[in-house]
Amino acid sequence: MLYDLSLHMGYVYEVPASGARHILRIMPLSISHRQRLVAGSISVSPTPDERTTFVDFFGLQATSVLFRSPHERLDIRMQARVQVDAVPLTADLSPELAKLEHELSDTRSVDAGSPHHLVGSSPRLPEEPAIAAFARATVKPGQTVREIATALCARIHGEFAYDAKATTVDTTPCEAFRLKRGVCQDFAHIMIVALRSLGIPAGYVSGFLRTIPPPGKERLEGADAMHAWVRVWCGTATGYVELDPTNNIAAGSDHIVVGYGRDYSEVAPMIGILKSYGSHKTVQAVDVVPIRQ
Repeated sequence: MLYDLSLHMGYVYEVPASGARHILRIMPLSISHRQRLVAGSISVSPTPDERTTFVDFFGLQATSVLFRSPHERLDIRMQARVQVDAVPLTADLSPELAKLEHELSDTRSVDAGSPHHLVGSSPRLPEEPAIAAFARATVKPGQTVREIATALCARIHGEFAYDAKATTVDTTPCEAFRLKRGVCQDFAHIMIVALRSLGIPAGYVSGFLRTIPPPGKERLEGADAMHAWVRVWCGTATGYVELDPTNNIAAGSDHIVVGYGRDYSEVAPMIGILKSYGSHKTVQAVDVVPIRQ
């Protein structure tokens, strides 16, 4: 599937901001046998005093911008054309949970794709006893790792309510778990903590999801949004599987990957610092348009 993708992030400051430095991670990846970035560009207004592009440890393309002069607003726009191939369905060759530890210990690589980076705690995801108990209660004897991950995905989807007003970007997995409400970031974080508590390597995927309008309705521009789902290492033979607990589906050709990380902190669309005070207003709009070939 070929898509034209656009993203607009806007910030209006009550008091002009200055001395600002931001890092943007919003450009989709090219992934062998999965996704190809045909073309892409990022525009920033006002024009930054300094701008550099680099690739981080996990392979994300990042853009760093610096503003020395005061500015009342900041507009960031990304446009890209992306080819996404359907992820083929494969037989479940993942081991039972008891055998996964041995396969993990036999994995010697510590490069960016290594499952060793996706176990234990990470900056936004400490160990949570309540989530660990939830995970243990989900596992049934004889299940494979992939079956366990699929079961957790389904259980989170079934027991948690999507509520954009219940949480914020800073809500912890423990808080979202207690509320049983939240958004895709919360559901992904809860699922990752649950899987890691069982010894299953799991990480965060940031990207975009095409939304399909109801029958007879036109799609609305800007109705799509940045999305999050989970990457699970299911052993040597299976490798990584991506699951979307918000929708209880495997990631497919409607899921466009921007980046992989241990949690949201490593793939946030924008991080940085600035000098200002007072409040600010934000706007974000995403449009994912399929191109007929």
